[in-house]
Amino acid sequence: MRCAALLALLGGQSLSPAQTAAPPSSSMQPASSVPAPRLAHLRRGINASGWFAQVYDKRGYTREHFQSWTTAEDIALIKSMGFDHVRLSVDPQPMMASRRPEEIPAEYLGYLDAAVKMILDRGLAVVIDLHPDGEFKTRLAKDDGFVQEFSDFWRVLARHYSIWDAERVFFEILNEPEMSDRYRWSGVQAKLAAAIREGAPQHTMIAAGARWSDDDDLVFIEPLRDPDVIYNFHFYEPHIFTHQGATWSSYFWHWVKGLHYPSSPESAAKVAASVPDTVDRLAVIRYGADHWDAARIDAEIIQVSEWARQRGVPVVCNEFGVYREYADPQDRAAWIRDVRTALERHGMGWTMWDYSGSFGVVTKKDGKNVPDEATLRALGLNRPPEK
Repeated sequence: MRCAALLALLGGQSLSPAQTAAPPSSSMQPASSVPAPRLAHLRRGINASGWFAQVYDKRGYTREHFQSWTTAEDIALIKSMGFDHVRLSVDPQPMMASRRPEEIPAEYLGYLDAAVKMILDRGLAVVIDLHPDGEFKTRLAKDDGFVQEFSDFWRVLARHYSIWDAERVFFEILNEPEMSDRYRWSGVQAKLAAAIREGAPQHTMIAAGARWSDDDDLVFIEPLRDPDVIYNFHFYEPHIFTHQGATWSSYFWHWVKGLHYPSSPESAAKVAASVPDTVDRLAVIRYGADHWDAARIDAEIIQVSEWARQRGVPVVCNEFGVYREYADPQDRAAWIRDVRTALERHGMGWTMWDYSGSFGVVTKKDGKNVPDEATLRALGLNRPPEK
Protein backbone atom coordinates (compact mmCIF):
# COMPACT_ATOMS: atom_id res chain seq x y z
CA MET A 1 0.00 0.00 0.00
CA ARG A 2 2.78 2.45 0.86
CA CYS A 3 4.52 1.80 -2.45
CA ALA A 4 1.39 2.63 -4.40
CA ALA A 5 0.74 5.72 -2.31
CA LEU A 6 4.21 7.12 -2.80
CA LEU A 7 4.15 6.35 -6.52
CA ALA A 8 1.02 8.45 -6.81
CA LEU A 9 2.58 11.24 -4.76
CA LEU A 10 5.70 11.28 -6.90
CA GLY A 11 3.69 11.48 -10.08
CA GLY A 12 4.97 8.22 -11.49
CA GLN A 13 8.65 8.69 -10.65
CA SER A 14 10.67 5.64 -9.67
CA LEU A 15 10.36 4.73 -6.01
CA SER A 16 13.08 5.12 -3.43
CA PRO A 17 15.09 2.08 -2.36
CA ALA A 18 13.06 1.92 0.85
CA GLN A 19 9.92 1.05 -1.07
CA THR A 20 11.41 -1.28 -3.69
CA ALA A 21 13.95 -3.16 -1.60
CA ALA A 22 14.21 -6.80 -0.83
CA PRO A 23 13.96 -7.78 2.87
CA PRO A 24 16.89 -6.65 5.04
CA SER A 25 19.91 -8.92 4.95
CA SER A 26 19.80 -9.52 8.70
CA SER A 27 16.83 -10.41 10.86
CA MET A 28 18.34 -8.13 13.51
CA GLN A 29 17.61 -5.14 11.27
CA PRO A 30 13.87 -4.35 11.10
CA ALA A 31 12.42 -3.29 7.76
CA SER A 32 11.78 0.42 7.38
CA SER A 33 8.56 1.70 8.90
CA VAL A 34 8.87 5.27 7.60
CA PRO A 35 5.40 6.08 6.20
CA ALA A 36 5.52 6.79 2.46
CA PRO A 37 3.54 10.07 2.73
CA ARG A 38 5.99 11.26 5.39
CA LEU A 39 8.99 10.41 3.22
CA ALA A 40 7.35 12.23 0.31
CA HIS A 41 7.67 15.52 2.25
CA LEU A 42 11.44 15.33 1.64
CA ARG A 43 11.54 15.36 -2.15
CA ARG A 44 12.88 18.87 -2.90
CA GLY A 45 14.43 20.90 -0.12
CA ILE A 46 16.72 23.79 0.70
CA ASN A 47 19.16 24.31 3.57
CA ALA A 48 18.58 27.36 5.76
CA SER A 49 22.15 28.06 6.82
CA GLY A 50 23.54 30.85 8.96
CA TRP A 51 20.31 31.26 10.93
CA PHE A 52 20.67 28.99 13.96
CA ALA A 53 24.14 27.63 13.14
CA GLN A 54 27.40 28.85 11.64
CA VAL A 55 26.78 32.38 12.90
CA TYR A 56 30.13 34.14 12.81
CA ASP A 57 28.95 37.55 14.00
CA LYS A 58 31.05 38.51 17.03
CA ARG A 59 27.81 39.34 18.85
CA GLY A 60 26.80 35.71 18.53
CA TYR A 61 23.23 34.48 18.54
CA THR A 62 20.99 37.46 19.22
CA ARG A 63 17.28 38.16 18.97
CA GLU A 64 17.94 40.62 16.17
CA HIS A 65 19.78 37.97 14.20
CA PHE A 66 17.07 35.34 14.62
CA GLN A 67 14.36 37.75 13.56
CA SER A 68 16.13 39.25 10.56
CA TRP A 69 18.41 36.61 9.01
CA THR A 70 15.55 34.55 7.58
CA THR A 71 12.10 36.10 7.58
CA ALA A 72 8.54 35.06 6.81
CA GLU A 73 9.08 36.62 3.39
CA ASP A 74 12.03 34.30 2.79
CA ILE A 75 10.00 31.24 3.78
CA ALA A 76 7.22 32.35 1.44
CA LEU A 77 9.79 32.68 -1.35
CA ILE A 78 11.15 29.20 -0.63
CA LYS A 79 7.63 27.81 -0.93
CA SER A 80 6.90 29.72 -4.13
CA MET A 81 10.08 28.42 -5.78
CA GLY A 82 8.75 24.89 -5.42
CA PHE A 83 10.65 23.53 -2.43
CA ASP A 84 8.74 21.24 -0.07
CA HIS A 85 10.99 21.25 3.00
CA VAL A 86 13.65 23.23 4.85
CA ARG A 87 16.66 21.70 6.55
CA LEU A 88 17.16 23.99 9.53
CA SER A 89 20.74 23.88 10.81
CA VAL A 90 20.78 24.32 14.59
CA ASP A 91 23.94 24.67 16.67
CA PRO A 92 23.22 22.93 20.01
CA GLN A 93 26.02 24.72 21.85
CA PRO A 94 24.10 27.89 22.78
CA MET A 95 21.35 25.67 24.21
CA MET A 96 23.51 23.23 26.20
CA ALA A 97 24.47 24.35 29.68
CA SER A 98 27.61 22.55 30.85
CA ARG A 99 26.62 19.39 32.75
CA ARG A 100 23.00 20.52 32.76
CA PRO A 101 21.96 19.67 29.18
CA GLU A 102 18.35 19.20 30.22
CA GLU A 103 18.07 22.92 31.06
CA ILE A 104 17.48 24.39 27.61
CA PRO A 105 17.10 28.18 27.90
CA ALA A 106 13.45 29.07 27.38
CA GLU A 107 14.25 32.25 25.46
CA TYR A 108 16.46 30.48 22.94
CA LEU A 109 13.97 27.65 22.54
CA GLY A 110 11.31 30.25 21.88
CA TYR A 111 13.28 31.63 18.92
CA LEU A 112 13.68 28.13 17.53
CA ASP A 113 9.98 27.38 18.02
CA ALA A 114 9.09 30.54 16.12
CA ALA A 115 11.33 29.52 13.20
CA VAL A 116 9.92 25.99 13.04
CA LYS A 117 6.37 27.31 13.22
CA MET A 118 7.11 29.85 10.46
CA ILE A 119 8.22 27.02 8.18
CA LEU A 120 5.32 24.73 9.04
CA ASP A 121 2.78 27.53 8.59
CA ARG A 122 3.81 27.78 4.93
CA GLY A 123 3.01 24.12 4.40
CA LEU A 124 6.66 23.07 4.36
CA ALA A 125 8.26 20.23 6.29
CA VAL A 126 11.27 20.96 8.50
CA VAL A 127 14.36 18.95 9.40
CA ILE A 128 15.82 20.01 12.74
CA ASP A 129 19.48 19.33 11.98
CA LEU A 130 21.87 19.55 14.92
CA HIS A 131 24.86 21.27 13.34
CA PRO A 132 27.64 22.05 15.85
CA ASP A 133 31.17 23.20 15.08
CA GLY A 134 34.22 20.99 14.81
CA GLU A 135 35.33 21.40 18.43
CA PHE A 136 32.00 20.03 19.66
CA LYS A 137 32.35 16.97 17.41
CA THR A 138 35.94 16.43 18.49
CA ARG A 139 34.69 16.06 22.06
CA LEU A 140 32.12 13.51 20.93
CA ALA A 141 34.91 11.53 19.27
CA LYS A 142 36.95 11.32 22.50
CA ASP A 143 34.77 11.89 25.55
CA ASP A 144 32.13 9.30 26.51
CA GLY A 145 30.80 11.61 29.20
CA PHE A 146 30.14 14.31 26.65
CA VAL A 147 28.30 11.78 24.46
CA GLN A 148 26.04 11.14 27.44
CA GLU A 149 25.47 14.87 27.91
CA PHE A 150 24.58 15.27 24.25
CA SER A 151 22.19 12.32 24.33
CA ASP A 152 20.47 13.78 27.40
CA PHE A 153 20.14 17.08 25.57
CA TRP A 154 18.67 15.37 22.49
CA ARG A 155 16.15 13.51 24.66
CA VAL A 156 14.88 16.77 26.13
CA LEU A 157 14.79 18.59 22.79
CA ALA A 158 13.00 15.68 21.11
CA ARG A 159 10.47 15.54 23.94
CA HIS A 160 9.80 19.25 23.47
CA TYR A 161 8.98 18.71 19.78
CA SER A 162 7.22 15.38 20.29
CA ILE A 163 3.84 17.15 20.29
CA TRP A 164 4.58 18.87 16.96
CA ASP A 165 3.43 17.43 13.64
CA ALA A 166 5.24 14.10 13.25
CA GLU A 167 4.42 14.02 9.55
CA ARG A 168 6.43 17.17 8.85
CA VAL A 169 9.01 17.54 11.65
CA PHE A 170 12.13 15.38 11.37
CA PHE A 171 15.14 15.03 13.68
CA GLU A 172 18.61 14.80 12.13
CA ILE A 173 20.93 13.20 14.66
CA LEU A 174 24.14 15.06 13.76
CA ASN A 175 25.49 16.90 10.76
CA GLU A 176 28.81 15.60 9.40
CA PRO A 177 30.10 13.84 12.55
CA GLU A 178 33.79 14.29 11.60
CA MET A 179 34.70 10.98 13.30
CA SER A 180 37.60 9.17 11.68
CA ASP A 181 36.70 6.05 13.68
CA ARG A 182 33.63 4.84 11.82
CA TYR A 183 32.98 2.12 14.40
CA ARG A 184 32.87 4.64 17.25
CA TRP A 185 30.42 6.76 15.29
CA SER A 186 28.14 3.73 14.83
CA GLY A 187 27.97 3.35 18.60
CA VAL A 188 27.55 7.06 19.29
CA GLN A 189 24.81 7.40 16.69
CA ALA A 190 22.94 4.43 18.14
CA LYS A 191 23.04 5.99 21.61
CA LEU A 192 21.83 9.37 20.35
CA ALA A 193 19.06 7.74 18.33
CA ALA A 194 17.86 5.83 21.40
CA ALA A 195 17.64 9.08 23.38
CA ILE A 196 15.70 10.80 20.59
CA ARG A 197 13.30 7.87 20.35
CA GLU A 198 12.71 7.97 24.10
CA GLY A 199 11.83 11.66 23.84
CA ALA A 200 9.74 11.45 20.65
CA PRO A 201 8.30 7.99 20.00
CA GLN A 202 6.41 8.96 16.83
CA HIS A 203 8.89 11.10 14.88
CA THR A 204 11.24 10.04 12.10
CA MET A 205 14.98 10.44 12.55
CA ILE A 206 17.64 11.08 9.92
CA ALA A 207 20.96 9.25 10.30
CA ALA A 208 24.31 9.51 8.50
CA GLY A 209 27.72 7.97 8.08
CA ALA A 210 30.86 9.14 9.88
CA ARG A 211 33.32 11.88 8.95
CA TRP A 212 31.67 14.26 6.42
CA SER A 213 28.52 12.22 5.68
CA ASP A 214 29.89 11.48 2.20
CA ASP A 215 28.52 8.59 0.17
CA ASP A 216 31.46 6.33 1.09
CA ASP A 217 30.75 7.03 4.78
CA LEU A 218 27.12 5.98 4.36
CA VAL A 219 27.75 2.70 2.56
CA PHE A 220 30.16 1.67 5.34
CA ILE A 221 27.55 1.66 8.10
CA GLU A 222 24.75 -0.78 8.87
CA PRO A 223 21.26 0.53 9.68
CA LEU A 224 20.15 1.26 13.22
CA ARG A 225 17.78 -1.17 14.87
CA ASP A 226 15.12 1.55 14.91
CA PRO A 227 12.94 1.13 11.79
CA ASP A 228 11.67 4.74 11.69
CA VAL A 229 14.88 6.20 10.27
CA ILE A 230 15.83 7.82 6.96
CA TYR A 231 19.49 7.68 5.96
CA ASN A 232 21.24 10.61 4.34
CA PHE A 233 24.47 11.47 2.60
CA HIS A 234 26.11 14.64 1.31
CA PHE A 235 27.40 14.91 -2.22
CA TYR A 236 30.00 17.44 -3.33
CA GLU A 237 32.06 15.18 -5.57
CA PRO A 238 34.50 16.12 -6.82
CA HIS A 239 35.30 18.68 -4.14
CA ILE A 240 38.05 20.21 -6.25
CA PHE A 241 35.32 21.46 -8.60
CA THR A 242 32.50 22.22 -6.15
CA HIS A 243 34.78 24.02 -3.68
CA GLN A 244 37.20 25.69 -6.10
CA GLY A 245 38.52 28.96 -4.72
CA ALA A 246 37.33 28.14 -1.18
CA THR A 247 39.56 29.20 1.70
CA TRP A 248 38.51 26.43 4.10
CA SER A 249 39.40 22.72 4.22
CA SER A 250 42.08 21.76 1.65
CA TYR A 251 44.52 24.67 1.51
CA PHE A 252 45.31 24.47 -2.19
CA TRP A 253 41.67 24.89 -3.26
CA HIS A 254 42.15 28.65 -3.05
CA TRP A 255 44.52 28.40 -6.04
CA VAL A 256 41.94 26.55 -8.14
CA LYS A 257 39.68 28.89 -10.09
CA GLY A 258 37.84 28.53 -13.38
CA LEU A 259 37.90 24.72 -13.30
CA HIS A 260 35.32 23.45 -15.77
CA TYR A 261 32.61 20.80 -15.55
CA PRO A 262 32.30 18.37 -17.26
CA SER A 263 36.01 17.83 -16.87
CA SER A 264 38.55 17.24 -19.59
CA PRO A 265 42.34 16.82 -19.54
CA GLU A 266 42.79 19.96 -21.62
CA SER A 267 40.73 22.34 -19.47
CA ALA A 268 42.15 20.94 -16.22
CA ALA A 269 45.71 21.36 -17.48
CA LYS A 270 45.15 25.09 -17.98
CA VAL A 271 44.05 25.52 -14.36
CA ALA A 272 46.78 23.22 -13.04
CA ALA A 273 49.43 25.49 -14.54
CA SER A 274 48.56 28.19 -11.98
CA VAL A 275 48.83 25.84 -8.95
CA PRO A 276 52.32 26.19 -7.44
CA ASP A 277 52.75 22.83 -5.67
CA THR A 278 53.44 19.69 -7.72
CA VAL A 279 51.22 17.39 -5.64
CA ASP A 280 48.34 19.83 -5.81
CA ARG A 281 48.79 20.25 -9.56
CA LEU A 282 48.50 16.49 -9.86
CA ALA A 283 45.12 16.59 -8.10
CA VAL A 284 43.86 19.06 -10.71
CA ILE A 285 45.26 16.93 -13.56
CA ARG A 286 43.53 13.87 -12.10
CA TYR A 287 40.22 15.73 -12.05
CA GLY A 288 40.53 16.25 -15.80
CA ALA A 289 41.63 12.68 -16.46
CA ASP A 290 38.70 11.26 -14.46
CA HIS A 291 36.21 12.78 -16.94
CA TRP A 292 33.68 13.92 -14.36
CA ASP A 293 30.28 14.16 -16.05
CA ALA A 294 26.69 12.99 -15.56
CA ALA A 295 27.62 9.34 -15.98
CA ARG A 296 30.47 9.61 -13.47
CA ILE A 297 28.12 11.21 -10.91
CA ASP A 298 25.50 8.53 -11.50
CA ALA A 299 28.12 5.85 -10.92
CA GLU A 300 28.61 7.21 -7.39
CA ILE A 301 24.95 7.64 -6.54
CA ILE A 302 23.94 4.21 -7.79
CA GLN A 303 26.20 2.68 -5.12
CA VAL A 304 24.17 4.44 -2.42
CA SER A 305 20.96 3.28 -4.08
CA GLU A 306 22.17 -0.31 -4.06
CA TRP A 307 23.25 -0.07 -0.41
CA ALA A 308 19.78 1.14 0.53
CA ARG A 309 18.01 -1.45 -1.62
CA GLN A 310 19.86 -4.32 -0.03
CA ARG A 311 19.00 -3.10 3.47
CA GLY A 312 15.43 -2.03 2.85
CA VAL A 313 15.89 1.56 4.07
CA PRO A 314 15.07 4.98 2.59
CA VAL A 315 17.85 7.39 1.72
CA VAL A 316 18.02 11.08 0.83
CA CYS A 317 20.81 13.50 -0.09
CA ASN A 318 20.43 16.53 2.13
CA GLU A 319 23.45 18.54 1.01
CA PHE A 320 24.83 19.19 -2.47
CA GLY A 321 25.90 22.35 -4.25
CA VAL A 322 28.69 24.42 -5.78
CA TYR A 323 30.53 27.39 -4.27
CA ARG A 324 29.46 30.34 -6.38
CA GLU A 325 32.38 32.73 -6.43
CA TYR A 326 34.81 31.07 -8.83
CA ALA A 327 32.81 28.42 -10.68
CA ASP A 328 31.57 29.24 -14.18
CA PRO A 329 27.77 29.75 -13.80
CA GLN A 330 26.96 27.39 -16.66
CA ASP A 331 29.27 24.71 -15.28
CA ARG A 332 27.78 25.15 -11.82
CA ALA A 333 24.25 24.77 -13.19
CA ALA A 334 25.25 21.70 -15.21
CA TRP A 335 26.72 19.98 -12.13
CA ILE A 336 23.64 20.77 -10.02
CA ARG A 337 21.36 19.47 -12.78
CA ASP A 338 23.35 16.25 -13.17
CA VAL A 339 23.33 15.53 -9.43
CA ARG A 340 19.67 16.38 -9.04
CA THR A 341 18.56 14.22 -11.97
CA ALA A 342 20.71 11.30 -10.78
CA LEU A 343 19.13 11.49 -7.33
CA GLU A 344 15.64 11.59 -8.79
CA ARG A 345 16.43 8.75 -11.19
CA HIS A 346 17.20 6.59 -8.17
CA GLY A 347 14.16 7.77 -6.23
CA MET A 348 16.03 9.88 -3.68
CA GLY A 349 14.79 13.13 -2.21
CA TRP A 350 17.27 15.99 -2.06
CA THR A 351 18.08 19.19 -0.18
CA MET A 352 20.33 21.74 -1.87
CA TRP A 353 22.98 23.69 0.05
CA ASP A 354 21.92 26.45 0.50
CA TYR A 355 19.29 29.22 0.45
CA SER A 356 21.19 32.51 0.63
CA GLY A 357 24.80 31.67 1.45
CA SER A 358 27.85 31.29 -0.77
CA PHE A 359 26.30 28.26 -2.49
CA GLY A 360 22.87 29.91 -2.62
CA VAL A 361 19.80 29.52 -4.76
CA VAL A 362 19.14 33.24 -4.24
CA THR A 363 21.42 36.25 -4.53
CA LYS A 364 21.16 39.73 -3.09
CA LYS A 365 19.89 42.51 -5.35
CA ASP A 366 19.03 45.96 -3.95
CA GLY A 367 18.97 44.42 -0.48
CA LYS A 368 16.49 41.69 -1.43
CA ASN A 369 16.90 37.95 -1.99
CA VAL A 370 16.33 37.25 -5.69
CA PRO A 371 16.04 33.72 -7.10
CA ASP A 372 18.78 32.68 -9.51
CA GLU A 373 17.00 31.42 -12.62
CA ALA A 374 19.84 29.18 -13.83
CA THR A 375 19.99 27.41 -10.46
CA LEU A 376 16.24 26.94 -10.34
CA ARG A 377 16.21 25.47 -13.85
CA ALA A 378 19.01 23.11 -12.83
CA LEU A 379 16.84 22.01 -9.90
CA GLY A 380 13.83 21.49 -12.15
CA LEU A 381 12.02 24.37 -10.46
CA ASN A 382 10.56 27.61 -11.78
CA ARG A 383 11.13 31.20 -10.80
CA PRO A 384 8.06 32.46 -8.93
CA PRO A 385 5.99 35.15 -10.69
CA GLU A 386 6.80 38.76 -9.92
CA LYS A 387 4.47 40.42 -7.45
